Amino acid sequence: MEKTKIHVPRVKLGSQGLEVSRLGFGCGGLSGIYNAPLSHEEGCSIIKQVFNKGVTFFDTSDLYGDNHDNEIMVGKALKELPREKVQLATKFGVINNGGMNFEVKGSPEYVRKCCEASLKRLDVQYIDLYYQHRVDTSVPIEDTIGELKRLVNEGKIKYIGLSEANVDTIRRAHAVHPITALQMEYSLWSRDIEETIIPLCRELGIGIVAYSPLGRGFFAGKAVVESLPNQSLLAMHPRFSEENLEKNKPFYKRVDELASKHSCTPSQLALSWLIHQGNDIIPIPGTTKLRNFENNIGSLAVKLTEQDLREISDTVPANEIAGEQEYSTLEKYSWKFATTPLPPNPMTRTPSRSRVNQFGVPALYMPNMRRNASLSVRSMAEEEQKEQSTEPISPVTPPKPQPRSPKMSTKFSDVLAFSGPAPERINGRLAMIGFVAALAVELSNGQDLLSQISNGGIPWFLGTSVVLSLASLIPLFQGVSVESKSGGFMSSDAELWNGRFAMLGLIALAFTEYVKGGTLV
Repeated sequence: MEKTKIHVPRVKLGSQGLEVSRLGFGCGGLSGIYNAPLSHEEGCSIIKQVFNKGVTFFDTSDLYGDNHDNEIMVGKALKELPREKVQLATKFGVINNGGMNFEVKGSPEYVRKCCEASLKRLDVQYIDLYYQHRVDTSVPIEDTIGELKRLVNEGKIKYIGLSEANVDTIRRAHAVHPITALQMEYSLWSRDIEETIIPLCRELGIGIVAYSPLGRGFFAGKAVVESLPNQSLLAMHPRFSEENLEKNKPFYKRVDELASKHSCTPSQLALSWLIHQGNDIIPIPGTTKLRNFENNIGSLAVKLTEQDLREISDTVPANEIAGEQEYSTLEKYSWKFATTPLPPNPMTRTPSRSRVNQFGVPALYMPNMRRNASLSVRSMAEEEQKEQSTEPISPVTPPKPQPRSPKMSTKFSDVLAFSGPAPERINGRLAMIGFVAALAVELSNGQDLLSQISNGGIPWFLGTSVVLSLASLIPLFQGVSVESKSGGFMSSDAELWNGRFAMLGLIALAFTEYVKGGTLV
């Protein structure tokens, strides 16, 4: 394609507010991911020229280079660029123990330690996008994201990302704090995320950052296809083994032929195909040569129709590529095996009741709401108390809380228990008030209640209930405990019998009035 000034548009990455250049730049290769590393002077020069061409989204990691060399290099380059115009992404979570021996770690303590170390190496006040490089399957993702959320609140990072995470992990992580971006391998010959991962990310508003968008250099040009550079790490990749590379060469030739049809290079066609998959997909090709970068940026000028996209996809059937997609030693860290354990939950009744809902979030045990109406009178407070009394599923049983003094309420509605569900309590209270009110009416009419009681007009046990009923009204002035309120009227035998006496007394008074020919209403 003829060299012209290419405008690099800006797009939203995810739905949380991060804006980046339509094409990013992977910095890892500058520190020798595949080939010999560049000096800091050479690497910084390329980063500055990339920025001047309109690409402002730079990707690095604390894993890249010896002794975190890549972050140090990028930090030096940033000193010569306007920080506020750069979107800086780095990662944590993978430890290189030598050769191809890796360890993945995602504990909250390690998250914070890595973030603070990266801030120091990059010599910046904040990181725009901070990824978990690989998922630690021994730590609940809620714990890892919880610490990242705290780092966001502290202003040390702006947005949270994941890399090589599966559907369950993404959903659970997103429930703790919105995930801005998911970094995954995505290219013409690596398309296994299309079925489930990409639809989920679009559902949740998560952007896709595509690493190795040129098939680890396979579609970059004949130099890689025909002969791998000396001491290149690609020689260990399954798809670049001598046998598999021979099987895969025809796919490059097909793409090369299609590129000629569109007046572009194979790498431009491969990147343009990826760019046309959606504005939410940001490729981050990397290179150690400026001419390769200029070639890559030319992909933004290639226009493809829906028919073109189908033709390109059919030219490279992903299921026909020879060799596994990942290095054999790293396969176990890919998204296909990235499920983390559920966090301990004291609200879970038994292990068999633990489950994950449709959003991938652990569902707490909930009482059956389809009970008989006669049983639904029990309060949710009682249900919670019963649930909390069961043994939590955790390695250590927490100590039982110390007894505490009951909280007192003097609210009239609390005393009468109108806020509670126990009808017997309400009936008793109303009956006591009604009985006392009826006695007060008798007294106001000049009736001698004591003589009526002594003459048998009112049975003695009902007379006794007068005193008990009056005494039972004391809580109106002293308050009732919140605990006893939730217990219902049955929580106190004295209160129960006071209420029953009062109800009988009220009926007896009404009957007496009726016998004497009085008017009840």
